[in-house]
Amino acid sequence: IRKWNLQTHMLTHASGKPYKCSQCSYASVTKRQLENHVFTHTEEKQFKCSQCSYVSVTKLHFLDHVFTHIEEKPFKCSQCSYASVTKQQLQKHVITHTEEKPFRCSLCIYSCTVK
Repeated sequence: IRKWNLQTHMLTHASGKPYKCSQCSYASVTKRQLENHVFTHTEEKQFKCSQCSYVSVTKLHFLDHVFTHIEEKPFKCSQCSYASVTKQQLQKHVITHTEEKPFRCSLCIYSCTVK
């Protein structure tokens, strides 16, 4: 599951979770989240890894997985042994050392690392 960003969180204040699954009690903030969820009710997984048995219903999760097979990880954390394939992955990781969540909701106590 992807971390929510502040913009997605703000939708919960505006409209709750208007997108409801017709097959279970799942409800979501965005149409895209519901579309991804609906795949969980089917046997078919759209994205299959050619290097192992991993399967995913979402392209985003699949691409995250594919990175695990890449041996060269040039972006190294200066505080631990973490290394990543992309600079963006490293930047997200570095925040875990500070527990900084700079983006805050003005309507509740929610905060996150992604705007």
